[in-house]
Amino acid sequence: MSLKRKILTRTVLVVSFVSLFTDVASEMLYPIMPVYLKSIGFSVLLIGILEGFAEATAGISKGYFGHLSDLWQKRVPFVRAGYIMSAFSKPMMALFTFPVWIFFARTLDRFGKGIRTSARDAMLSDETTKEYKGRVFGFHRAMDTIGAAIGPVLALIYLWFFPGQYKWLFFIAFFPGLIALALTFLLKDKPHNTTDLPTHHLIDSPTKIGFFSYLGYWKKASPAFRYLVAGLLVFTLFNSSDAFLLLVLKENHLSDTHMIGVYIFYNLVYALFSYPVGIVADKIGLKTMLFIGLILFAVVYTGVGFASTIPVFAFLFFFYGIYAACTEGISKALLSNIANRNDTATAIGFYNSMASICTLLSSSIAGILWFVIGPREMFLISGVGVFLVVCYLSFVFRSKYFKIH
Repeated sequence: MSLKRKILTRTVLVVSFVSLFTDVASEMLYPIMPVYLKSIGFSVLLIGILEGFAEATAGISKGYFGHLSDLWQKRVPFVRAGYIMSAFSKPMMALFTFPVWIFFARTLDRFGKGIRTSARDAMLSDETTKEYKGRVFGFHRAMDTIGAAIGPVLALIYLWFFPGQYKWLFFIAFFPGLIALALTFLLKDKPHNTTDLPTHHLIDSPTKIGFFSYLGYWKKASPAFRYLVAGLLVFTLFNSSDAFLLLVLKENHLSDTHMIGVYIFYNLVYALFSYPVGIVADKIGLKTMLFIGLILFAVVYTGVGFASTIPVFAFLFFFYGIYAACTEGISKALLSNIANRNDTATAIGFYNSMASICTLLSSSIAGILWFVIGPREMFLISGVGVFLVVCYLSFVFRSKYFKIH
């Protein structure tokens, strides 16, 4: 058996294709979601409330269901349930247009993401060793992002032939979601030896744990985990929604086609570099690759504040795609290396939950800065802030707590 096949196991491949088809469905709707909601009577304020509530639901639930996955030592039920909810939520948004129903359907989609994400990442971690975490998570991110590039392309093709017919796109998005759901039935949980579980796994009853019980992991976590997560969360506070990057393109008079084209280009770069970056990260160290990614982010955000032409934006979004490849999967791989094997989903779930809250705060802060002092200054503040995060992590990674690959 080749080395490649040992690293990219059957489970890694299936999980990656599940993510690909799910992202085709989700990203097919991402560019038209605000327009569709406005067409059925939602105000901009109501759209903001809907998206904020849905994303908060996803973020907070990642921690709880990650903790539950560790307590049960089961991954597949959470993964499958999450993808079921996301798949069926798509056509539900087109069946009825009552605000309460739309809130329910959109929240169901994000709740499904909250249920599956931590268990899925733990499943990927369980499939490999510390030496190959970078390429496993990198391969998964590559497949996931290929789906994120295909989805908007399909939406553009559909809208070219059927302009303004948004509702049917939700029904079309159901089919790649259904393929993703079908693939989850190829997944199986690995048997676990309960004698190897830490004491708190045997004491805690899954029927008694509270929704926010995963927050207690902060006290149980190693100093390395706490220091790393603290730095990543501060970074998240400076990392506002990509919607602000797209808004800058509009502010510089780029057409909708150019704007979506740049977004697709970014996703393609992200997808193409994720797996090679993962391979290199396993050789030079996950910490080093994370550093490179954060520095690229700081440079890009600083540059965006001064950019004004399509070639410059294309150049910056190229490196923004590389930044994403250097950080998204790599940070999860690094966290899973620090966490105890039986706490992987709880550790990643804790981080995901806290990061979701910080993301909501960061976008709100960015919006205020954009309005009060302007977009250029907002991006400059973000760039400088992330340089400071790099300095902090540089100190942390040289400490005695980080003697890992």
